[in-house]
Amino acid sequence: MFLILRQPTEDVFASEGDTVTLDCTFETTRTSPTLFWYRQKSGDFPKYMLRCYSNIAENAFGISEDRFKAAINGKSVPLKIQKLQLTDSAVYYCALSPVTGNTTTLYKNLWREDNTILHNIHKRVCM
Repeated sequence: MFLILRQPTEDVFASEGDTVTLDCTFETTRTSPTLFWYRQKSGDFPKYMLRCYSNIAENAFGISEDRFKAAINGKSVPLKIQKLQLTDSAVYYCALSPVTGNTTTLYKNLWREDNTILHNIHKRVCM
């Protein structure tokens, strides 16, 4: 069995209320892979958001199905975040089962509602 997961590292710029899509592509010999999205807010540990397998997506308790959506599409599992809010500020990780503890920084949203920067960090979704 082999597993390869690729996540882009470029910054994503958006405004409050916008929709963004965070990309994640994968390769595996598994016929029915399971993919996960995690969110890590500042000063906290990564927390499970949702998982996708076959044609099913299951959001964790408290994660809005109206705003956070993902689905396996061929060899990708993009995370779509709608109606961006300042509370969406976080690092977002995707993982392919089995989860291996990938610590690559993907996306950070570190901007205030008035578009002033909170911290100068190199990976972010900027609102």
